[in-house]
Amino acid sequence: WISGDPPALPLHCEAMVRLPSYCIATICIATIVVSVTCLPIARGQASSPLTLRDAVQRALGQNPDHKIAQSDLDSAKIAATAARTALAPRVDFSEAFSRGNDPVYVFGTLLRQQRFAQSNFDLNSLNQPQPLDNFTTRFSGNWQAFDSFRTQHQIESADHMRKAATSSLSRSDQQIAYRVVVSYESILLAAKELEVTRHQVETAQALLGSSKARVDSGLAVDSDQLLATANLAERKQDELQAEGDLDTAWATLEQAIGAPLAADQRALAPLAEHMYPPGLLDEDVALAFKSRIDRQSLAEQAAAQKAGLHAAQSSLGPTVSLFGSWEGDHQAFAGSGGNNWMVGAEIRIDVLPLAKREQVASTRVALQRIQAAQVSADNEIRLEVTRAWIAHRAAVQRLDVARAAVDAANESLRIVKNRYEAGLVVITELLRAEDAQRRSAAGYWQAASANSLTWADLQFAIGTLDPMHEELP
Repeated sequence: WISGDPPALPLHCEAMVRLPSYCIATICIATIVVSVTCLPIARGQASSPLTLRDAVQRALGQNPDHKIAQSDLDSAKIAATAARTALAPRVDFSEAFSRGNDPVYVFGTLLRQQRFAQSNFDLNSLNQPQPLDNFTTRFSGNWQAFDSFRTQHQIESADHMRKAATSSLSRSDQQIAYRVVVSYESILLAAKELEVTRHQVETAQALLGSSKARVDSGLAVDSDQLLATANLAERKQDELQAEGDLDTAWATLEQAIGAPLAADQRALAPLAEHMYPPGLLDEDVALAFKSRIDRQSLAEQAAAQKAGLHAAQSSLGPTVSLFGSWEGDHQAFAGSGGNNWMVGAEIRIDVLPLAKREQVASTRVALQRIQAAQVSADNEIRLEVTRAWIAHRAAVQRLDVARAAVDAANESLRIVKNRYEAGLVVITELLRAEDAQRRSAAGYWQAASANSLTWADLQFAIGTLDPMHEELP
């Protein structure tokens, strides 16, 4: 302390002051080491970039489209299980109470209760019996032993629909991953374009300062400064537009993921150039016919419809059922009484199956429809793969051209800038060169992004877009 009494210290500080000097030094060094060691870790955790794979994984867990497809699969599994319950017998239990003086009721109930006596043959007892109570305990069962294999065909149809729902879930996950890829790449491109526009703003500000200095020194006219001012205003408008595009891209990614992202999660690795050389078109089309999960889903639906047609045709055949029952009758709920049982078999044939024949015709039309849908889907797949393949090949070629254009524009801008500083060209030539350099830089990053996006388009069209694949852009 320079002067005066030292300020009052808290108790823990007073205790530290009373420690030996070497202890205080040791504590301070340890504190500094721990702070320096933990700082990069905390900073790394806060600023770790959101990778594309992480975004896809989060989308598969939060996007409602995945939950909708999963619910469809769960419903198909339940339907497949329910179809098998038709093979099991049906068993019913009932407990009933009745009271009455109907002659037939009293006569039959006394027999079932095994309490019928000689006195019950009295004509007055037969014609005008006293009211009688009866507690009935009954077990009954029914089992359809044969239905012309209708149930087996229905089970087969339900199994195919379950497989179709499984394929639909996988395709839905691919669609979610594809939307995340497109949104993620859009953010990278928007961020790079924002970086380019901000660099252009800095360049425009430097040009305005240079033009003002040249006008003040008499080396340029006022129009140069006015043109530089207008150029700076235009570059600032481009910067505002780029900021809006970036915010929109983030909103699109959040919609694809299915949940908003916190501010500390909005850190992505910068846009980089990836090389995805195109293969052969015929091979990609052939691979798509093998890999497209939605095509497999259509095939399973067609198989399910075919099994449904067989089930409808089987409904025209005979059915054989077995049935049985056991019954106990008592005058009191816990009293003694009689019991009886009965078993039997029944064969049933619909001799006028008009409605069933219409159902067969309707099912056959549905089968023809889905078979036509398979052919249409194959044609659509071939067209999608062809379009994506051509677009990706053009993107690869465009990237090569854009790379060369950037080098040429940078060299041209360097030459024009030197000539302008030497007073050999007017400012409009410099602005034209800067505009060409800006457009070439933006075009290069657009080409780099298009290369990745068209590759994702092609993989999605082929059906090989793996959400967790290492080659995701």
